[in-house]
Amino acid sequence: MNVSNTGRNFTSAVYRDTLNTAIIKNVITVVLCISINYINGTLVHTFRKHEIFNINPRYILYIHLVINDIMLLTMFTLVQVLSYIVFTLNVSLCIVLLMIAIFANLNNPLTLAVMAIECYIAICFPLHHTQICTVKKTYVVIGLIWVMSALSILPDLFVTLATESLDFFHSRVFCLRESVFRNSYLTEKRDVSYIVYLVIVWLTLFYTYFRILFAAQAASADAKKARNTVLLHGFQLLLCMLTYVFHLIINGLTYLFPKGVLAIRFTIAIFVQVLPRLISPIVYGLRDKTFRQYLKRYLLCSTGAKTHPQKTLKRPL
Repeated sequence: MNVSNTGRNFTSAVYRDTLNTAIIKNVITVVLCISINYINGTLVHTFRKHEIFNINPRYILYIHLVINDIMLLTMFTLVQVLSYIVFTLNVSLCIVLLMIAIFANLNNPLTLAVMAIECYIAICFPLHHTQICTVKKTYVVIGLIWVMSALSILPDLFVTLATESLDFFHSRVFCLRESVFRNSYLTEKRDVSYIVYLVIVWLTLFYTYFRILFAAQAASADAKKARNTVLLHGFQLLLCMLTYVFHLIINGLTYLFPKGVLAIRFTIAIFVQVLPRLISPIVYGLRDKTFRQYLKRYLLCSTGAKTHPQKTLKRPL
């Protein structure tokens, strides 16, 4: 056990793994990160190479989700590996890494909500879909998502800059959000903002799901597939919510099994931060026939044959 000084009036006991255990944990995390990011990176590459995807708002939103997954997984893995190598990080560097991860984490639920709305418009207002859901409007909505995420996290940064001494930003901490954003007001603000975001997103998903469900009663194959897609968005959102209760889960299990604190932290982190990043490739990379048709050529590294966009595209639901 080491005692880590994380700034003025902030000292905490931090347990450390043995060398062999640390190597095994980091190898597992890095291998999972590289594997998942390879798949997600292939999705992004496939999207960029074929105009058939660039002109479809739904694919644009989907790739935005994938890019955020890549950012979040990369930052998580980087922070974990650095915490084992150098143990503590400079506060300023830690803030930069955490800000990137928090942005990506906040973007995902909002993107899922927008994707559900787009799916709802395609099924319930098919004649107006092309006018409402354009490529230009899609990028505007993505910009608004980033603005909303910024309004949630930037106050934490500004309060920290205003209340902490200059020495704190030159000190070293065990890189956790609680270690750098230490004001109790920020914790309350974070919890409230999470609740507001999740309530809005859940209401959106429920509304779109039941409207699509009623449309599916007309025995439309597209409507039924859209209903299943919204259900998958709900499952993705459940996984996103796990990151919000990450520390509650760890604290509860640590209270029950105090000797297993290190194993608990690692296992929960893998299930909450790493494995959910596989859901996005499954939802579109495997379920969508059009995307799968192009994706297989890159995943199997058989890029010798040049592919040509199809003239028509059936919208994925």
